[in-house]
Amino acid sequence: MNQTCDLSSKHCLPCEGGVSPLSKETAKGLLSKVSEWKMNAEATLITRRFAFKNFYKTMAFVNAIAWIANQENHHPDMEVGYNYCVVKFSTHAIKGLSENDFICAAKVDELGYIAP
Repeated sequence: MNQTCDLSSKHCLPCEGGVSPLSKETAKGLLSKVSEWKMNAEATLITRRFAFKNFYKTMAFVNAIAWIANQENHHPDMEVGYNYCVVKFSTHAIKGLSENDFICAAKVDELGYIAP
């Protein structure tokens, strides 16, 4: 079983705050388990940009992410345009990253995205 599958087989745990965000070192370790995601310098956000051939494919992808987010009760910020989607995960309640962000990123990776 590869590392991405390890994360994608997990489920998000409720986070209402009161816990510390992941350390930069721990976040870097989890970042290595998800494909093409980037982490900001403060280790508070992971981001990935996806490109598509048209609006329909973009929206189908966005809807698939919405389904994942609702199943996991962990919701990304997204920027959506005609042929792209930028997905950003952060755990707002702790103002940083939690394992939930990487679990959802791994689940997004499993959607089978193929660049145009």
